[in-house]
Amino acid sequence: MDFECKRFLIGGCVQGVGFRYHTSQQAMKFGLTGYAKNLTNGQVEVVICGHSQKMVEMEQWLQNGPKTSSVESVESESIPYQLMTDFDIL
Repeated sequence: MDFECKRFLIGGCVQGVGFRYHTSQQAMKFGLTGYAKNLTNGQVEVVICGHSQKMVEMEQWLQNGPKTSSVESVESESIPYQLMTDFDIL
């Protein structure tokens, strides 16, 4: 099994609309760990770690986000693998 971590910056109408909550629910559904955090510039930072195939599915989900949000941009970068046990909302 290949494991990896990625950091995403999600832009658009993504704060105050339940984006972090829905992201955490989706990540847990895929068995991924990490966190979602609001940034002062209006973006949401999402770090996810887990099995590569599930990461692909999560990345596809992040392109649209929940129905309550309006995702306009998604930037991603690979980061060193970190062993995390949960998905947190920060």
